[in-house]
Amino acid sequence: MGDRVAGAPAYTRRFWAKADRQAPDRIHLLEHHLADVGACFEALLDQPTIRRRLARTACLDQLDDATAARLAVFAALHDIGKVNVGFQARIWRKTDIPMGQLIPCRTGHTADLVPVLDPYGDTETAAWFFPALGWVDDVLEWDDKGGVTACALFVAALSHHGEPLNLHDDRQRNPRVWRSFGKLDPHRYVARIGKLVREWFPAAFDSGAPPLPSEPAFQHMFLGLCNWADWIGSDEDWFPYCDRPDDNYIATARERAKRAVKSIGLNLSDQRNDFADVPGFGELFDIPGAPTPNAIQETAQRTPLDQQLVIIESETGSGKTEAALWRFAKMYERQLVDGLYFALPTRAAAVQLHRRVTSFILNMLSGDYQPEPVLAVPGYVRAGDFAGRHLPDYKVLWDDHPNDATRNRRWAAESAKRFLAAQIAVGTVDQAMLGALQVKNAHMRAACLARNLLVVDEVHASDTYMSVVLEQLLAAHLGAGGYALLMSATLGSAARLRWLFRPGRTNELPSLALNDAINTAYPAVTTLGDGREAVLAAGENDQHKEVQITARPEMHEFASVAQRALTAARAGAKVLVVRNTVDYAINIQEAIEELAGPADAGLLFTVCGKRTLHHGRFAAADRRLLDAEVERQLGKQRPAGGHIVVGTQTLEQSLDIDADLLITDLCPVDVLLQRIGRLHRHERHDRPPGYTTPACTVLTPPDNDLSPLLKSGQNANGLGPHGHVYGSLQILEATQRLIAEHPAWRIPEMNRELVEQATHPQALDDITQEMGEDWQAHALAIQGGDIGDGQTARGVTIRRNGSFFTDNRDVVFVSSDENIRTRLGDDRVDVALDPPQPSPFDGPQQIDKLAVSVRWLPPGREPEPVAPAPADDGFEFALGERRCRYDRRGLRRF
Repeated sequence: MGDRVAGAPAYTRRFWAKADRQAPDRIHLLEHHLADVGACFEALLDQPTIRRRLARTACLDQLDDATAARLAVFAALHDIGKVNVGFQARIWRKTDIPMGQLIPCRTGHTADLVPVLDPYGDTETAAWFFPALGWVDDVLEWDDKGGVTACALFVAALSHHGEPLNLHDDRQRNPRVWRSFGKLDPHRYVARIGKLVREWFPAAFDSGAPPLPSEPAFQHMFLGLCNWADWIGSDEDWFPYCDRPDDNYIATARERAKRAVKSIGLNLSDQRNDFADVPGFGELFDIPGAPTPNAIQETAQRTPLDQQLVIIESETGSGKTEAALWRFAKMYERQLVDGLYFALPTRAAAVQLHRRVTSFILNMLSGDYQPEPVLAVPGYVRAGDFAGRHLPDYKVLWDDHPNDATRNRRWAAESAKRFLAAQIAVGTVDQAMLGALQVKNAHMRAACLARNLLVVDEVHASDTYMSVVLEQLLAAHLGAGGYALLMSATLGSAARLRWLFRPGRTNELPSLALNDAINTAYPAVTTLGDGREAVLAAGENDQHKEVQITARPEMHEFASVAQRALTAARAGAKVLVVRNTVDYAINIQEAIEELAGPADAGLLFTVCGKRTLHHGRFAAADRRLLDAEVERQLGKQRPAGGHIVVGTQTLEQSLDIDADLLITDLCPVDVLLQRIGRLHRHERHDRPPGYTTPACTVLTPPDNDLSPLLKSGQNANGLGPHGHVYGSLQILEATQRLIAEHPAWRIPEMNRELVEQATHPQALDDITQEMGEDWQAHALAIQGGDIGDGQTARGVTIRRNGSFFTDNRDVVFVSSDENIRTRLGDDRVDVALDPPQPSPFDGPQQIDKLAVSVRWLPPGREPEPVAPAPADDGFEFALGERRCRYDRRGLRRF
């Protein structure tokens, strides 16, 4: 560069991979970063479980060292696209350009390689690029498919930013960026990289090694591990920048990679050496005395641990969570899994269970190598008992100010993208599902998850879209040799068989006749054995109750329902009122407040002295207050006296509450059984006269007639086909008939019969035919909707049977992250409040954001900060043309 070369900064004379945004003079050389990531990939494959999972995707029992080394070569080459001057110039200043020369066109480093890979593209660059890399002489000889497998793995490595590289993207066609510029000679540097990788991974070039596995699933798993290695290898805390060439740098990279993998909890050798035996059942769960597991817990534990997919069905409150955790402990002891991801349907359920799992892990794994369970819920930064908050530059400040070793172990907790890399995590099911969907870093999520036991709670609650996504996730997880455990209070046979067979890729789905389905054992643990369903009867859990159940056509009679609740509370009963929608919950709460006199003040649910109710439209800080107060009033140690708690579906899961009387809207029978699980949940002797027997009042439409809902364009309280809550009127009609036919429900004895009578295809078809043409049309509409939802889900899930090279069009992501995430169970986005507002519950917490449904936002608009204005013990703000209010009743629109 003439006279200016001597003083030119290093980033204009040497190829860099990482640069400091605040100080561009600080760079990390490209060859060093390639060594870092190659070494991290190598360190990941040093972990036995990860290596076994990768081998399983290739239908192998184990992965040989030469294949592992070859994969490390591909991983190291992940950023070879940065050897273009267009990328290198991204941090250059005008003063860095030699006089008389134009700065090269600034480009990226992945899509810019597409023309080089295209035989009809940039043939000028391709003519020297691959020979310089050594591709023709060696790498194309690594497979028995004429180099096709090697090309596919190379493309997978280039896809390390989180989504498959589109080989048909012709937007970048600029050969000039691959030509020399000043001191930068891409041709010579690619040849240097080719020489270095031979020195770094000599086993890869063993001519006697077996060919690379050609299975597409193997390529997808490799991408996930490569993406993971790049995340670790790009962290400056472990890999500080170095701008000076060092031919022996690989030794430094390997040392740092091993330290990084160990410090974030992936290398479990010390933890396993420190582990003796699984503690006793009582010790694991802090149960005093010498307790023995109940029937379902014992059955789950003695079901062969090497069964990849297990389904546990048992009544609400019977200890399924403990059964799953105990089974995990035994599987960890056998070294079948490294860790656990416990997936729940809601954020609130995950937050509640996280505390229990943290206690469980404290009892299971003691000593210096004890993991801190991560709360895998976006918006939270939590590991074990400690919370953190995000700072600029992706840093996190933890409230306990940990040392470096402890902070490193919390690496997975500091970013939602890394949640599944945690050894132990409790979170929402959508975080696991992101490993199956066409969203960035999905392959990494699935690869992280593969080493752990995946537990999915409440699988009966999944709609068609969610079910198909979960099926695809399970197929990938089990295909990699992973283990999964599904739990439900009661699954219908059709759902149970779908979960059991489809993840195993069986083409024909078996079915059970209605009578056979009803006679299937319950409670039970189900596995797949010899190609058929194997149901292991658990026996009784000593949790018997006979619930008096009555239907009353008072769904819209708020005053009548309010009076019923008040009468029971005045008699000393704890009353739980569960409505299907937030609007109806608020309506009944207002009716109760209007009817309550001064003497009833203590009967109404309050938080910090403010009357309120429980639903999902509260700020996170306020929701924690609500959860704690609900559990205090209705929990195991509840105080004496009557009390009324009104809420929505948020009350039917995760909270350990015990009501004397349940008033609930009509809902599908499996959901109704879940709600009944909160009725007389604990054995106690202080229930008031008249409420010593469990009683449930089910609110139904006028005249118990659902037919008007067939043509209703109204929300209809979430019951009708337009209500967004429960769309199948056949299931609701079947549930309503069961209430009329059986005024007393014996739980759990009748669970199987009740669920099958209301969900089995034969039972639903009988109702459809009986009710006439309008119901038949409704059934066809539901069926069509399910087919459409299934097709939509399959259209946005990863096609793991497609090769990154030969089937590139099939594996490329075609949908936007935002559209896909919106279809998950929680479609909320955070709206920032500027300035933050005080909580309506007069606590010290400030509310700086609220989660709102994307449907509340103006079409096509991203969430923008809003300016609230004080209003009636709360505040108001605008979302587009609609006004919103947040107060003691939660968030509402006007």
